[in-house]
Amino acid sequence: MTIPSFHWWRTVFFLIPAIAVYSIVLGTLSIASSLFDSRGHFAHRCARLWSWLILATTGVEVRHEGLDRLAPGATYVFVSNHQSIYDIPIIFATLPFQLRIIAKESLGRFPFLGWHLSRTGHLLVDRSNPERSKIFSRWSTLAAHKLSLIVFPEGTRSVDGRVGRFKGGSFLVAIRTGLPIVPVSVSHSRHVMLKGRLMTCPGRVRLVVHAPIETSGLAPTVDEARRLAVQVRDTVSSAVE
Repeated sequence: MTIPSFHWWRTVFFLIPAIAVYSIVLGTLSIASSLFDSRGHFAHRCARLWSWLILATTGVEVRHEGLDRLAPGATYVFVSNHQSIYDIPIIFATLPFQLRIIAKESLGRFPFLGWHLSRTGHLLVDRSNPERSKIFSRWSTLAAHKLSLIVFPEGTRSVDGRVGRFKGGSFLVAIRTGLPIVPVSVSHSRHVMLKGRLMTCPGRVRLVVHAPIETSGLAPTVDEARRLAVQVRDTVSSAVE
């Protein structure tokens, strides 16, 4: 019989209960705030604190570069590779923007976390039947409220750290809204928590923010969206270690 490692015991008996407490307390605050803050600005501050607490408790240090390439207060579509479940707290804690994510609809059923996503402006999508017109309408509303969006166009987490193919659907919607796309490269987060493994490890993560890519003037066609997806993927991949 193999005895689990220290990090397994630490994850199961310390980290998971701690994250549950963070989620219940901050999730409750964010949901309550949605009653008087329809744009979700206070809820986002709760999400950033939740992210910071998770990273600090786990022992994750994030080294970032490129934030000076962005205009404070601007609205962007951030497009990132996806190595780990930790990518969301890493990005939320690092990027000083009002952020919303596109997530699968089933996440909305999770207690506290899902309720937070549903109540505070995040875009929950039924992947089996994605309605592009509905997504575009919701996305346009977020943009009108100066809310930036995070997209993981690989659709799933990478097993080996390599950047997969970027799907073109989200790029087509970005072109239609005319928002600049900001490629984001995340490295080493998969070592914090490997896909399919119930164990976390402390570590150092690198996050690179690339220069924004303008979408205004691009034709809202499938071919243009695919071309843009390849361009952004190449940029993201160039800085993934």
